[in-house]
Amino acid sequence: MLMGEYLHIIDTKGRLILPAKFRAELGDRLIATKGLDTCVFVYGLEEWAILENKLKQLPLAKPEARAFVRFFFAGAAELECDKQGRILLPNNLREYAQLDKDVVVIGVSNRVEIWSKKIWDDYNNQLGPTVAQMAEELVDLGI
Repeated sequence: MLMGEYLHIIDTKGRLILPAKFRAELGDRLIATKGLDTCVFVYGLEEWAILENKLKQLPLAKPEARAFVRFFFAGAAELECDKQGRILLPNNLREYAQLDKDVVVIGVSNRVEIWSKKIWDDYNNQLGPTVAQMAEELVDLGI
């Protein structure tokens, strides 16, 4: 399981060191794509295959389903970790998530998310007061 929060820096070439714990779980070949909430989602190949199969089952006739599948696949890129544990994030993903220099890399169960530090801090500041309410609503789902 992927979990934890790590501060990192993207270098001028767009390379980012993934935490060793995440590399051990994900493997050396990864898929990165546009994530929700203005971040980048990173999956190991096995998890990506599971997601891909679920997305293939969405009804092609529904515009929302087509748009969601386009969103995930059009922005996706296969990445490899180099010997230093770095990945090269494509420019389109860096622009989408507003990744410049300071980033936060978090583990979220089956995926890694890469956030601009500023956006991550803003997100957490907005989320903080509502977490208790969210927890109450999730109780209805058996969580």
